[in-house]
Amino acid sequence: MESEIITTDMIIIGTGPVGLFAIFEAGLLGLKCHLIDNLDRPGGQCTELYPEKPIYDIPSRPHVTGQQLVEDLMTQASPFDPTFHLGQQAETLEKMASGHWRVTTTRGVIIDAPIIVVAVGAGSFVPKKPPYGKRAEFEQKSIDYAVHKMEKYRDKRLVIVGGGDSALDWAITLFPLAKRVTLIHRRREFRGSQDSVQRLHDLTTAGSLDVVYGNITDLIGDDGQLSKVAVTLLDGEIQHIDCDYLLPFMGLKVKLGPIAEWGLNLDKKHVAVDPETFETTQQGIYAIGDVCTYPGKIKLILTGFYEAAVMTRSAFRYAYPDRKITAGYTTTNSALQQRLGITDK
Repeated sequence: MESEIITTDMIIIGTGPVGLFAIFEAGLLGLKCHLIDNLDRPGGQCTELYPEKPIYDIPSRPHVTGQQLVEDLMTQASPFDPTFHLGQQAETLEKMASGHWRVTTTRGVIIDAPIIVVAVGAGSFVPKKPPYGKRAEFEQKSIDYAVHKMEKYRDKRLVIVGGGDSALDWAITLFPLAKRVTLIHRRREFRGSQDSVQRLHDLTTAGSLDVVYGNITDLIGDDGQLSKVAVTLLDGEIQHIDCDYLLPFMGLKVKLGPIAEWGLNLDKKHVAVDPETFETTQQGIYAIGDVCTYPGKIKLILTGFYEAAVMTRSAFRYAYPDRKITAGYTTTNSALQQRLGITDK
């Protein structure tokens, strides 16, 4: 039985903040969107890497957490009823005789649209997993590769592994909440920022958290729940550390995935675009956010928001040259307000 072919106006690949804001900008123009993401929920880097950490450079927001920003963008996009295809990648791309693009996902979903928007940020994030022999036994219950809800770790004994910014930042952030935090690093030098290294030093000096130099060589526990980890110290001594949750922050592998095979003009892991339209070398395919590159590019979320606004108007004119674009301001344009579901009181 053949899969049903879904038809829409715009396919957005990636559900980070920039992809989510593109739903809003497209919706104001009357364009319907389907979104594809290999993660199991919207949010991209904000959800995976810093859901509860504050962001300070979003206009009008003195500070906002990554997860709150994502939730607000989802609320803002909700009047336009976007459809999400999560836990799958955009795998194959085909140009149809109609001029539309056809994307098939790794789960067999087939979508046709005149517009494709690549908004995958730095690419698909995959954690580098440590080579612990018993790792698979504990991954479902007591090994986490990202922090989604800090409250989960209240009054727990945490062991964090790594020497970069993620490991240091989470050790510093979680120590007031946890029963005890131990940071394990394979050498005495850290890769994190100087401020984080100094803060870590101050906390260890005060006895607020522990730092152990060595490598985890055994995981101890029952039924997927850790109770201790064994660490071989730099001098060869074995130390056992109480542990309820193990959080290895050993870096991420970032891949563009199948998009890299789509014939786009790639500059390393970035997609070159025309900065006036954000169109790629493939007509009808656009790229916005951290994944795109052009002279003078600044990698900020607010830059991606601007790119989304410009891109949607350019894409609308390309896909529907005979339609009149809805211009004006949401504060005064009744057509835009109607699309937003705003009614007079």
